[in-house]
Amino acid sequence: MTFEEVLIQEAVERVQCTGKALEEVLVSAIENHSVTVGVYECAKVMNVDPDSVSFCVLAMDEEFECDIALQIHFTLIQSFCFDNDISIVRVSDMQRLAEIVGNKADQLEDAHCVLITSPAEGSWEDPSLEKLHLFCEESRRLNDWLPEINLPAR
Repeated sequence: MTFEEVLIQEAVERVQCTGKALEEVLVSAIENHSVTVGVYECAKVMNVDPDSVSFCVLAMDEEFECDIALQIHFTLIQSFCFDNDISIVRVSDMQRLAEIVGNKADQLEDAHCVLITSPAEGSWEDPSLEKLHLFCEESRRLNDWLPEINLPAR
């Protein structure tokens, strides 16, 4: 195996690992009532209590790629996250994200943005969340400011 093949294999394993970690974090955050779903709801949380935001997930699929209003919202959310040192990732499978964060059919359209917040009275600790923060930090060092994570299929 060549050095390049090893690097490619490590990158693939890293992406798979982060996908599992993201799913674990989302499930754990839902159990702890620390998830906000929807572009407008997330914007409200960021405006009212930006210090409570720990992690941001943006989801895009082919159907909404041409939605200019959504693109503008994404740009503003990304800017806010960068300015406030909030880890942020992108996923391309919005339907899978919607399955994880809610089972309501009408929630699929709102699953473009998901925030993970920390409760004010005490932060719940999650090792998977730490993995995701490290992944984002490493990605920023490689000038990948909005890394993409693939959620594992069921």
